[in-house]
Amino acid sequence: MSRTALRICPLCEATCGLTLTIEGTKVTGARGDREDVFSKGFICPKGASFGAVDGDPDRLRTPLVRRDGELREATWEEAFDAVAAGIRPVVERYGAHSVGVVLGNPNVHTMAGALYPPVLIAGLGTRSLFTASTVDQMPKHVSSGLLYGDANAIPVPDLDHTDHLLLIGANPLESNGSLCTAADFPGKLKALKARGGTLTVIDPRRTRTAKLADRHIAIRPGTDALLLAAMAQVLFEEHLVDPGASAPHLDGLAQLAEAVADFTPEAVTAACDVDASLIRTLARELAAAPTAAVYGRIGSCTVPYGTLASWLVDVLTILTGNLDRPGGALFPQAATDRTPRPAGPGHGFRLARWHSRVSRHPEAKGELPLSALAEEMDTTTEEGEPVRALVVVAANPVLSAPDGDRLDKALGSLDFMVSVDPYLNETSRHADVVLPPPPPSQSPHHDFAFNTLAVRNQVRYSRPAVPLEPGRMAETEILARLTLAATGMHGAEPSAVDDLVIDQTLGKAVKEPHSPVHGRDPRELAAQLTGETGPERRLDLMLRLGPYGDGFGARPDGLGLARLLDHPHGIDLGPLRSRLPQPLKTRSGRIELLPQPIADDLPRLREGLERRPDALVLVGRRHLRSNNSWMHNVPALTGGTNRCTLHIHPEDAERLGVRDGAPVRVKGAGGEVIAPAEVTDAVRRGVVSLPHGWGHDRPGTRLRHAATDPGVNVNQLLDGSLLDPLSGNAVLNGVPVDVAPAAAR
Repeated sequence: MSRTALRICPLCEATCGLTLTIEGTKVTGARGDREDVFSKGFICPKGASFGAVDGDPDRLRTPLVRRDGELREATWEEAFDAVAAGIRPVVERYGAHSVGVVLGNPNVHTMAGALYPPVLIAGLGTRSLFTASTVDQMPKHVSSGLLYGDANAIPVPDLDHTDHLLLIGANPLESNGSLCTAADFPGKLKALKARGGTLTVIDPRRTRTAKLADRHIAIRPGTDALLLAAMAQVLFEEHLVDPGASAPHLDGLAQLAEAVADFTPEAVTAACDVDASLIRTLARELAAAPTAAVYGRIGSCTVPYGTLASWLVDVLTILTGNLDRPGGALFPQAATDRTPRPAGPGHGFRLARWHSRVSRHPEAKGELPLSALAEEMDTTTEEGEPVRALVVVAANPVLSAPDGDRLDKALGSLDFMVSVDPYLNETSRHADVVLPPPPPSQSPHHDFAFNTLAVRNQVRYSRPAVPLEPGRMAETEILARLTLAATGMHGAEPSAVDDLVIDQTLGKAVKEPHSPVHGRDPRELAAQLTGETGPERRLDLMLRLGPYGDGFGARPDGLGLARLLDHPHGIDLGPLRSRLPQPLKTRSGRIELLPQPIADDLPRLREGLERRPDALVLVGRRHLRSNNSWMHNVPALTGGTNRCTLHIHPEDAERLGVRDGAPVRVKGAGGEVIAPAEVTDAVRRGVVSLPHGWGHDRPGTRLRHAATDPGVNVNQLLDGSLLDPLSGNAVLNGVPVDVAPAAAR
């Protein structure tokens, strides 16, 4: 007999509500939950394939431990014994920084990934932290940190109410949105047009999103910051600057005008390959719109001027009076945010508090560039010990980081490696211990990170739809036990991790004058927490201390876990609202329009005015049925148009002798790959495109379907030397490549 259960989809940032059909313990179907307060029934192909992802037969079911050079099935006790025996000697002999931690994109899609890695990193005391953020979004965190004093204070476009939306380097019809959590992003763009609004897309490819736009501008890749700076210059030159209600909170307006004065439309047009008159039109339309928002994403982050481009996205929003107002860009407020503190100066945001050992890359937001991971393992210097042990949680850097071949070799040289991953993939195959989490149907779900980026404030939680299978361990328990084993507390109860966090959080809360529990007994408060598990008790704690919480009785109508459980489709907390100056944590307590690190980097952007690209440059692309390298092992999500082909413009193909469907050799600074050509005018002349996340052809993996059509690893074309200097983000787009028919040498 079948039954249904509700579940929030964890397969992309849209966080749609699902209604699962379950027969026994197997998910046999998924449809959109029409009563979900956020997604209202929307579903994409990934969500519809939830059952296939959940039931993939290649998912590991038991831990693997390396014995005599081979990974073999083991008990959970044996696996954690091996973790403790592998990591602690490295820490004791070489120091905490010799243990690296790598966190992949899926960490922000699970409760466990949000709750436990911070405790693990703090317990290890390591500065060798590498995450997917530095191949994706770190420029936005850095620019937000410099502007607002908080790297996580990212304003998002008010999609439901804006009159004018400018998208640069973003393709939400394929990605479902990123750093802007919006269920049915495509529907919201269509609604914008239906109410008479304007959609402009700036992208070197004619994506599905670009096809929907009122105007598509095929910019030269990597020049986003130049175009945005020119738009800002026009606003100043033509006296169109009007910050509106944010004006009292601004510092540096006059200095900003001087800083962008050289970036006239005429000065940038040759580099961007966009007419000066069109750049002026873009600026004037943005200023004239009743409300407007600018949204930049991965295409404007993964370029040489990623942080400058991300900064200028917000600068344009501020200069046109669209920051922190409905219809513009606003700061979301999640239910699990910390208790809002009174507005006023904060500690600010600092870069380069430490550096990587080999290339001296500065840290950003506590992280080192993922591009530097290989050299931090395989290179000896006088600046301390190399990374000798690695904890990898839901990450596959062999495919997601530049120069996977070098990283592949470096992983094989480690003293010890543990991987938390449901698959034996291109990275986890090197591990000494593999700890497989259960499928998503057997896990609880709350979106801690994505609700801080949502276009509407809401809160939802779903308990496991299916009980844990015998022999499986909850992902929260896996990461709790991993934390204990790695930090010298092996053998303690996993609940000790949750109890420690609860005690520390309440201990701080009762001392904060603005807290609703100021002056109360933390033990008495801890005793009031509800929930069946440690993670649920922590969720209850965060809800009750949060901006909508009950404050442990201080606000009787507020939130807590019990109330949330009474609303299985979620609780709507209302549209985004103006919050300035409360989110600001700069030392001045104001928006610092021209932070010194930005000012220091602008001369490099001026040099870009004179640069012209090589004959061909490479950009990536997304597909609606993919999310990085996660889903290529699911037949329903591959095939058709979701293929690893090289898009090339017909004129470039003719010039190079490339035929549609024929193999072509693509060569970059890091190596070369061979992929089928797909001749299409969807890319502009001088640009070729390969999708990210492919290359499933390495031995020793257990990804049977992915191996049947492995594709090629686009990141192998990169040698890891190209980084945005402020954020350490890898430059993945706009890099020069050589293309020739595969037969040619």
